[in-house]
Amino acid sequence: MSKACSLTGKRVMRGNNVSHAHNKTRRSFEPNLQSTRLYSNILQRHIRLRIAASTLRTIDKKGGLDEFLLGYRNAKLAEQAKKLKRTVLKSLAKNKPSDKDASSLVSSSLVSQSNPTP
Repeated sequence: MSKACSLTGKRVMRGNNVSHAHNKTRRSFEPNLQSTRLYSNILQRHIRLRIAASTLRTIDKKGGLDEFLLGYRNAKLAEQAKKLKRTVLKSLAKNKPSDKDASSLVSSSLVSQSNPTP
């Protein structure tokens, strides 16, 4: 198993331990990888991934796996994440509601926001 995040591609970094006397010895900084199972609302299934803890916090902040994938540029995503994003986009395009349905959903949500219930 590689020591890299499945979504962001965060990998092992190399650096130095520096003592008080400034003696330098080589060391590696490994990402905090966690095996997780995330749910995709668009695909309606769980996806098993090995991701960094910082990536998991970002996914929570963005509002879920689908929002994370759709909000990130492809250049920042790892290969496995790019494949997953393509699958999500295909599923989203296939299940896309018509423009009339979408406009009625938007207008009904605006009406409910403008008329708060006491």
